[in-house]
Amino acid sequence: MGVVGSGKTTVGKLLAEKMGWQFSDADDFHSPENIEKISHGIPLDDSDRVPWLAALHNAIQRWETESKNVVLACSALKQSYRDELRVGDVRFVYLKGSYDLIRERLRVRRGHFASESILRSQFADLEEPDDAITVEIGNSADAIVSQVVQKLNQQRIS
Repeated sequence: MGVVGSGKTTVGKLLAEKMGWQFSDADDFHSPENIEKISHGIPLDDSDRVPWLAALHNAIQRWETESKNVVLACSALKQSYRDELRVGDVRFVYLKGSYDLIRERLRVRRGHFASESILRSQFADLEEPDDAITVEIGNSADAIVSQVVQKLNQQRIS
């Protein structure tokens, strides 16, 4: 989880590969209307997110029923969103970075419908979790994945 440009897809794909799990991107669950808004720099509000969160909740429930291990890249900015997504053995990993670092990343990013214009509103909406694995994103994606795996393993032992 994290704001746009924090590395959710990149880190998520690498983590899924390392763990031998499936990868899914919450962006794929957005309606065409939501994607249109985001691509024009219009932030989504809670009412825009209701059907999206419901679709994600249903997917997570299905994965749980099918005993599938899945890494889901999802902003999950607010506690209420995370509560909606907390099904079964869901764990959250928060990819934390400063506004300036992420803004610089977005300035060079290509091929994604969200842009720097969405970043400010996402930081405003962000409710940092106190129950997630938190990893600073200043390191390489491989180093971040290694930290996440180590922390997941520590949670299993505890």
